[in-house]
Amino acid sequence: MLFAPLGAAKLATEDVFMFRKLIATDNDTATTILRLALGVIFFAHGAQKMLGWFGGYGFTGTMGFFTGVLHIPAAFAFLAIAAEFFGGLGLIFGLLTRVASFGVFCNMIVAVAMVHGQFGFWMNWTGAQKGEGYEYHLLLLAAAAVLMIRGAGAASVDRLLSSSAKNSIRAQVRPQAA
Repeated sequence: MLFAPLGAAKLATEDVFMFRKLIATDNDTATTILRLALGVIFFAHGAQKMLGWFGGYGFTGTMGFFTGVLHIPAAFAFLAIAAEFFGGLGLIFGLLTRVASFGVFCNMIVAVAMVHGQFGFWMNWTGAQKGEGYEYHLLLLAAAAVLMIRGAGAASVDRLLSSSAKNSIRAQVRPQAA
């Protein structure tokens, strides 16, 4: 087929528009600081689960714990590990920050619902509780929500991509000199 249907061109344009909205961000330094802090936290926890770094059990051990002890289906256990590890990397680099933040957000909702909610609000500072409360998780949820709304901020791949996309649009709109 030599010519694409008229609807295909419209769908391609909508896809590009949606991707641009996904990576759109400003040049805000505060957002960048928040993104980097959240990224480092989640990369470290994800590296424990995925690679066994920082005293973690690695992929096999974590999958065994999630599926055997917590009775999480294997697909969801894998998604939790991937959200922390790859989401942390995405946040550090500012690559698809809204997607990475959404993964982290979902991960924390599940952590509160399945594990930490039963221990109440407060963290276990004194060791008197049997586990950690959800106070810290609420902070991470708030940070992830801000990044889903604001985007990556300065010094990010998203910013670089969104800036080059804006420049290419301006170049297309500007009439060419003869």
